[in-house]
Amino acid sequence: MYLQRTLNSEINCASIGLHTGRKIKMKIKPAKPDAGIVFKRRDLPDMPPVNADYDNVRDTTLATSLGTNGTSVATVEHLLSAFCGMGVDNAIVEVDSFEVPIMDGSALPFVKLLKEVGTHTQDKEKKLLIIKKPVSVKEGDASASFLPSQEFKITYEIDFQHKVIGNQVYSMTFSDEQYEKEICAARTFGFLTEVEYLQARGLGLGGSLENAIILDEEKVVNKEGLRFCDEFVKHKILDAIGDLFLLGMPIIGHFVAYKSGHRLNNLLLRELMRKPDSWEVINGDYDKERYAHKLNSLKIPSFSILDAVRV
Repeated sequence: MYLQRTLNSEINCASIGLHTGRKIKMKIKPAKPDAGIVFKRRDLPDMPPVNADYDNVRDTTLATSLGTNGTSVATVEHLLSAFCGMGVDNAIVEVDSFEVPIMDGSALPFVKLLKEVGTHTQDKEKKLLIIKKPVSVKEGDASASFLPSQEFKITYEIDFQHKVIGNQVYSMTFSDEQYEKEICAARTFGFLTEVEYLQARGLGLGGSLENAIILDEEKVVNKEGLRFCDEFVKHKILDAIGDLFLLGMPIIGHFVAYKSGHRLNNLLLRELMRKPDSWEVINGDYDKERYAHKLNSLKIPSFSILDAVRV
């Protein structure tokens, strides 16, 4: 039985905003069952709410931004990723700016804060979305897909024309332990020329070596180096977990991505919702072995996963 979860108590934190470069204060509060994740802008009259919902995504340039009724909140993906990784379904997030603080550029600080206060189950079952048929989206040579699976799995491939990054592939079966050990500490990354270009135009003013991996033409600029040899693809997975969490419920299926990003991740959720015969939603009573028999009865084409997402 999968039950909904929320925080035991309130969290307070502050850090620089990626875009403004200004200090942002944030509170994360417990919420009632079925509330979902709700962002509130403390800097605006009446603290207008913005629900964490895939249909509220308004911009995917550099980060995932949500908006509704003229109110927006940017850079939500790392916090949402931490919520997913720690199994938090319901929370109220109050910020005094239009963006979530960037912290160290990963989800690790949020995970630590959530572990400090702890979480508890609530008297309401989670809803789970089970992938029944393959669904894919593609832009250029980038693609993202959902395939049927007994568990939430992720396979992600990136390919950059930079000798430090190159081609990286990582595959995992999602669990809170695996997320905390291998994914949540992976930092966002960017190239020095891009950072200079953006900051010259008043964007990314909070970006620094304290909250991102920066690469010049030859190497990683950060003196401490990388946290993982494959930190780049792991951060892409971290982002994707946050983006997919905007569905509002855990996914039972295999997410497969090639050169995907915030935009394509969101397009995949929209395409999925447009095809109701490709999924079903159940309440928290999910038995993996029982579902295996159902999965085996589905007529799913046999193919190589990484080849499949590139056609």
